[in-house]
Amino acid sequence: MKPIQSELKAWMDKNENFKTNYTRIKNEILSDPSVKAFLRDHPELTDHDIEKNLMRLYEYKSQSKQCDRCASFGECQNLMQGYSPVLSMDKNEIRLSYEKCHSRIQVEEQEAQQKLFQSLYMPKEILEAKMSEVIQDNSRISAIGEIISFLEEAKSGLPKKGLYLHGSFGIGKTYLLGAIANELKKRNYSTTLIYMPEFVREIKGSFKDDSFNEKIDFFKKADVLMLDDIGAELQSAWFRDEVLGSVLQYRMMEGLPVFFSSNFDLNELEKELASTRNGVEEVKAGRIIERIKQVSSVVKMSGKNRRDE
Repeated sequence: MKPIQSELKAWMDKNENFKTNYTRIKNEILSDPSVKAFLRDHPELTDHDIEKNLMRLYEYKSQSKQCDRCASFGECQNLMQGYSPVLSMDKNEIRLSYEKCHSRIQVEEQEAQQKLFQSLYMPKEILEAKMSEVIQDNSRISAIGEIISFLEEAKSGLPKKGLYLHGSFGIGKTYLLGAIANELKKRNYSTTLIYMPEFVREIKGSFKDDSFNEKIDFFKKADVLMLDDIGAELQSAWFRDEVLGSVLQYRMMEGLPVFFSSNFDLNELEKELASTRNGVEEVKAGRIIERIKQVSSVVKMSGKNRRDE
């Protein structure tokens, strides 16, 4: 049996049009600046080697290299979206592989950062909260100072205490939590922000699908946990002691910070936590308050009700 190369050559000799087109394409490939640069770096390649690997060189030439022909990741024109071709040598054999392009790396980094800020039942406004808008508000000056101190310390390691933000209804406590979470994700810390009344319902609902322990562990182990509007939920002794108490105890022992927002100061919150269907349980409520003090620093906020604007 004749070698395939000689058979192909014989066929090409009989088909002048194909031969002409083949020669034209070959010249286009070899005149491409990126291909020429590669061949110049590998003078050991013979004409036979180049001929044998012409299809790889064509594939390399025809695609965008590190986004030089693509306006964005979504408009990538390559065979593999977000991957740039790379030529290399292996024993006089030209190899073609692919590496992530700049745009794909940037998109993946953005997606990874976005996953660091997880929220349950929070409006879009909170998810997009910006510290740059927060610091322009003089009415939040006391809270801003504490937040800046926390974020500065977080540059070298996660502080053991978050903040307990309390004040009247509608002054922007939840927005502050969202802004802090967005700053923390820039430092690659994962944050979980949850609205407390929904936290209660989430945990109760977990008994239906046997996910109770999994969800409790999730809240226990997040880098930063944020509990929004604590004291607003309908309180039960079981939730207070077995869920909230368990989560706070774990985070206190592990030195993991918790942020809170509440319409109540700690004395008022203690009274709320003490009142259950079982009656008034001051000792157990006091334990929760002590744990809150261990995982957060108290900051009183003031200002006008922004929800009336």
